[in-house]
Amino acid sequence: MVPTISAPDSHAPLNLRTKVGYGVGEISKEIPGSILVFFLLFFFTDAVGLSPGLAGSVLLVGKVWDAVNDPLVGWLSDRTQSRWGRRFPWMLWGAIPLGISFWLLWLIPPLPSQWQLFAYYTFVLSLFYGALTVIAVPHSTLAAELTQTYDERTQLASFKSAFSIGSSILGLVIAQIIFAMVTDVGQRYALLGVVCGAITILAVYGCVWGTYHRFWQLQGKRGSVALVGPQSMGQQIKELLKIRPFVYLMGIYFCSWVGLQATAAILPYFVTSWMGLSDQHFTQMILAVQGTALFMMFFWSPIGQRVGKRAVYCWGIPLTMLALMGLFFLQPGQTGLMYGLGMLAGMGLSTAYLIPWSMLPDVIDLDELHTGQRREGLFCGLMVQLQKLGTAMAIFMVGKFLEGSGYVASVGESAVTQPDSALVAIRWILGPLPVVVLLAGIGCAAMYPITRQRHDQILLKLKTSRPS
Repeated sequence: MVPTISAPDSHAPLNLRTKVGYGVGEISKEIPGSILVFFLLFFFTDAVGLSPGLAGSVLLVGKVWDAVNDPLVGWLSDRTQSRWGRRFPWMLWGAIPLGISFWLLWLIPPLPSQWQLFAYYTFVLSLFYGALTVIAVPHSTLAAELTQTYDERTQLASFKSAFSIGSSILGLVIAQIIFAMVTDVGQRYALLGVVCGAITILAVYGCVWGTYHRFWQLQGKRGSVALVGPQSMGQQIKELLKIRPFVYLMGIYFCSWVGLQATAAILPYFVTSWMGLSDQHFTQMILAVQGTALFMMFFWSPIGQRVGKRAVYCWGIPLTMLALMGLFFLQPGQTGLMYGLGMLAGMGLSTAYLIPWSMLPDVIDLDELHTGQRREGLFCGLMVQLQKLGTAMAIFMVGKFLEGSGYVASVGESAVTQPDSALVAIRWILGPLPVVVLLAGIGCAAMYPITRQRHDQILLKLKTSRPS
């Protein structure tokens, strides 16, 4: 049973409540996600005492399950029938498991062996990723279901990106406050887990409240095309992978995520081991990067509405590449320059948040034009899967590179002098390697074919083909 909502003007503008409500949903993903990226590998090696290779393998093993659940949840949500719609039931039921599993991830169980710890964290991380999928895929799908036009997608994506970056900053601020207040390593991470877990639960419910009305307004118009075909999930994935713009979009997103997450994962090692600074400088460095990215979001969004999404990405990412190469050549003692390069990296970083998710609804419209189906869930499931695979691959590779370079893990407050081979590896992982990956992403963006003019043509054809 669908709630009764008066029929809207088909050209009703995207209102502030919807934009903010959708943005709040990012808090439930980005606070735990950013803390995981910035601290999890470091927590495993320097708080729990896992070897770098085994710590990185925790994420890789978790992906054996996670590689299935993203498209699966998207495919199932496309077929969900409920008085709450197709997406909201998943979010409402997944919120509490997400918060609890995130808290469990930051506990240090009294287990005697490395392999027992490996088993515990692999199990808990799999639970966390499963709950995150139940939230992330339906939430990401809402972007296509809350908007109608090319510029609306950019506007909503700018709010998504701003809240995403802002949530990352908030997570780091919370971490810095807790780390300053609590001296015991185990207690500080446990407190971080419970505080941020509670915030994620509240954010999910806030998102549902803020987007519910607009969702049903547009669904009243799209109800006749909301059904999907009878094909299996595997058959539909094969169909989606034949859509050339979607393949290029996946390349953009995957390269962006792998490159940037590898940088995020290695940054604490760079700041502490190479630059010889305290971990407080690491969080301050991240705040400089993310704060600049948040500020630049208000610059890139209107530029994107003028020159197009593809051009903005190709203009912004080279700034990040330049900053990473600058960090590669940075020497200990050049702390001020380190922060300056971090701000330069943030200027381009915001386009990696903004552009891929503003492109995806346009691809979904193209698919509807060709098939008559709205398969938002499956599209977003594949995109969220790419995000998680990119994160896991980046952290796994960082762990393996560190282990192969002879990095010495430390536990607690003890300081360890790293061998030269480890210091060289840290600099290469931060600079040249992610630059090469980001360059491949620019190549995919250059070939992405859906411009504003082409999308206008798609919308015009959809208006004539949709049943009235």
